[in-house]
Amino acid sequence: MKYLLMIAALAASPAFADVPVVEEVTITGDRVSVTLSHPDTGWDHYADGWEVLDAEGNSLGIRELAHPHVTEQPFTRSLSGVMIPEGATAIYIRARCNVDGWSEDLFEVALTN
Repeated sequence: MKYLLMIAALAASPAFADVPVVEEVTITGDRVSVTLSHPDTGWDHYADGWEVLDAEGNSLGIRELAHPHVTEQPFTRSLSGVMIPEGATAIYIRARCNVDGWSEDLFEVALTN
């Protein structure tokens, strides 16, 4: 039994995960557009969201993705109404999939004044 648990833990480790990758981010006013790539296979495994974070890790907005993008890779989706704190020099984007959850990788977006 212990052996089977070890195999399950290894299979779920990040080294083997197919997490979504943030390819590009553009910001226009309060609108953030994020291009993601992920090996979506259908409803069983797909990128299902991304989040905008400030430098302290506070969420500025979450974009839910309602369906797989098997034949559309990479793909871009936008979120309006994102209020970036005044004086911020960067924001961060992290992506999520319905199997592996939130990626630990943060995509830094340097902000210019």
